[in-house]
This record gives sequence, structure tokens and C-alpha cells, in this order.
Amino acid sequence: MGLKQPPADQSTDPKKRRRVGFSSIDAGVEPKECMKIFLVSSKDEVGASDGFCIDPIDLNQFFDDDGKIYGYQGLKITIWVSSISFHAYADITYQSTSDGGKGITDLKSALQRIFAETLVEKKDDFLQTFSSEIHYIRSVVTNGEILQHKASNGHSNDSVGHLEAETSNVEALRMVAGNMPAGLFYSRLVPLVLLLVDGSSPIDITDSKWEIYLLVEKKTDQQGESQYRLLGFTTVYRFYHYPDTSRLRLSQILVLPPYQHKGYGRYLLELLNNVAISENVYDVTVEEPLEYFQHVRTCIDTLRLLVFDPIQDAVNSVVLRLKQGKLSKRTHTLPFMPPLSVVEDVRRSLKINKKQLLQCWEVLIYLGLDPIDKFMENYVTFISDLVKADIIGKDSGTDGKQVIEVASDYDQEMSFVMFKSQAGEASSIQMDENQTNQEEQLQQLVDERVKEIKLVAQKVSLHRS
Repeated sequence: MGLKQPPADQSTDPKKRRRVGFSSIDAGVEPKECMKIFLVSSKDEVGASDGFCIDPIDLNQFFDDDGKIYGYQGLKITIWVSSISFHAYADITYQSTSDGGKGITDLKSALQRIFAETLVEKKDDFLQTFSSEIHYIRSVVTNGEILQHKASNGHSNDSVGHLEAETSNVEALRMVAGNMPAGLFYSRLVPLVLLLVDGSSPIDITDSKWEIYLLVEKKTDQQGESQYRLLGFTTVYRFYHYPDTSRLRLSQILVLPPYQHKGYGRYLLELLNNVAISENVYDVTVEEPLEYFQHVRTCIDTLRLLVFDPIQDAVNSVVLRLKQGKLSKRTHTLPFMPPLSVVEDVRRSLKINKKQLLQCWEVLIYLGLDPIDKFMENYVTFISDLVKADIIGKDSGTDGKQVIEVASDYDQEMSFVMFKSQAGEASSIQMDENQTNQEEQLQQLVDERVKEIKLVAQKVSLHRS
């Protein structure tokens, strides 16, 4: 890490009169305004103006107090992260420093919160890593379990549908935490997790229930040697499920920025689905999925369900009822949810859990109502009923249930009691007391859900054609 400050002006002029005044309070600078982070694959890219600049989720969390940097004038921080060894080097320049009332930010400590031991002090040492660790990813591959990826069409290959050319040289592998090679490798990936995965924190590399799935690109250089490059990875926790199986929970997934929007995220998800099926786990879940990730996941699972015969009769039955009459004139709620037997078939065969199935169910019904414009009014009513059930808790099994914390000497975060409210007791769900506002809020939620369903349906239709 290099710190550079222009030399102070040593010249003095006795004729100049010293001016005395009051300095203004330092307003600080946002880290994003003075920091640039580049992902580089060779020493020639270090210092180049056209390098690949990554866009961190939130830099403020790594700086004290309100997340700003204080005490520097003309501050510029440039960081290069090697995609070969995942070491980093920071070049810091500024015109001057002064305490403007908020102190002077310790930049080295802040950067070490992000990069830890991957941060290299000297630039020459950082540049040396491009040659000394050129085979680092290859050494990682030798410590992992190579997985054969089975594409969604049922044929075993190293591609995903339309990505055949791009992924022909891609290898998928699994590493299990709890051993030295996996722990050291993930430690080098932690800075990318902190910078690019929203709300994420490092996994416990000593816990063997954590699994790391990697996508690496294999290429042969002019000398005939194989060169490997990391494309992306996902971390998964294997939970015990009574009595004799397990559940896979996806925690983090990241495709490195230069390879994003090329289908590798889908590749990782399909890989995990196939592992779940081949190892007969109970199901696959996701820890707090972000909106875009959930969109991709729903597209993938909807495509899987469209060719899953046991669900077709249930979909057709609901579609037929939605095509008959107007739901707005009905006198009672009709059963539009998938039967429990179908829910179980989907879980057992495709490892899709019930919550995820219901997300896809809405898209399957939409696709079945062809032409959709003719039956859109009924479909919106159908979605409105589902949204109401989500909010009120009706038909979800949570109506009238409340969770309260209780004092305990064991573990405060794990101590609670769930009880069913008696008639007339207040619900834990906060609703706007104004009826008009409730209706407006409900309509907004319905509109947003229908919009998302249409987007998923459009992408699914493109993949089917």
C-alpha cells in the first residue's frame, strides 16, 4: 500500500504577512467519491486507465462513525485487485492533511477491514504475484471435487443451453470447508464478498457443513499449459433434516464483474439443483434472496416445472376455472393453490420448496392463460387474493400467531415463544387503519407482483421458443 504526499513548500517570504482565521468544520468525503477499485488480470493492467472498474455495494460500512473520510485534501485512493491470486494493492495520494474537527481517518485500518491479509504493502511485491502465483487457481482446482454439470435438457455436458460455446471450457467443482486449502482460498475471496455481495458476511471456514461451488474457465496457452480463471462461486450450507437427509441453503453467490450477464449465475444455480437431485437432499432454499437473484431463480425453476408432468393437471385445472366467468362476481373464494400432493411431488423430484413453488405457480398460471389479455381481469383478481393472503396470513397457517422474546440465560437470540392469539387480540401484522390507504397499498403490491410475473413469463417464453 503506497501513500504519497507532495513535498511541502520550503520557501519563505518575509514580506508575506501571516493571515489568521477560523477554519471551517471538515464535512468529510464519501469513500465512493475518492476511491476506485479495479479488477486486473495482468501487471500491464495495473495503472492503465482503461482497466475494469468494479462498483462496490457499500464502502461506508468500512469507515468509522458516519462512514465518511476526514482530514484529507485532494485525496485519491486507487486499488487494484488481482483476479489471478486475489491479492490487492492500494495507491493513496493526497495534497495535505489537517484535523478539521473530526480527526484524520486511519486509511490503512479501513482498507485492512476490507482486504485483510490480501493487501500487499509494496507495489513491486504485488506485481510479482502475477508471475509467482500464475497457477494459483489451478492448485485450487486440484484440491476440489470436479462436478459434471447436467444441463436442463437432461444431457450431461459442460454447457447450459444457449451458452454452449461460452461454457465449453468451464469446469465446476466443489470444495468443503473445514480444511486448509478451502479455508485459505475462501479467505482470499472475502474482500470480493464484502464489496460485491449485498449484506453478506464471511462464512465460518472451520465448519465442514459449508460447501463452496466454483466455476473456473480452463484455457490452454501457447506453451500448451492449462491456465485457469475463476468465473464465479457460491457458498452453500448443508443443514441436517430429520431423520436421515439434509437441506441445502444457498448463502452467497457471486459472478466476478467481468463475466456477469453471460449466464454463469444461471449455470451455478442449475449446478446446485442437479447436486441436490443427485444426492437426494430434502430441498434447496436461499438465505434472504435479493430481488434480481430471485428473478433469475424463478425463471430457472419455472422452466423446470413446465416440463414436469405431475404438475400439469393442477395447472390446467386452475387455468380452466380462471377462464370461466368473472372472479369479481364470485360469492366465495375458490381453491387456486396447488394440491399438497403436487407440492410434495415437486419437492421430492425437483427439490423446489413450497415457498419457491408458489412463486413459480403464479407464472405457470399466467403462461397457461393464453391469450392472457382476454383473461387478465380474472388473473389480477387471482393475484390480489394471493397478496391478501400474504399480508393477512389467511391460508398461510400464521393467522393469529405471534412471536415474543423471553428472558433466558441460555441465548437471547434463540429464546422466544410462539403462541396463538385469542379472538379479539391484536395481530402482529401492522395494517394502515385508513381503509382507503389499505386499498391503495394493496393495489400497489398487486401491480408490482403482476409486473414481475410478466417479466419472468417473457424470459421463460424466449427460452422455450
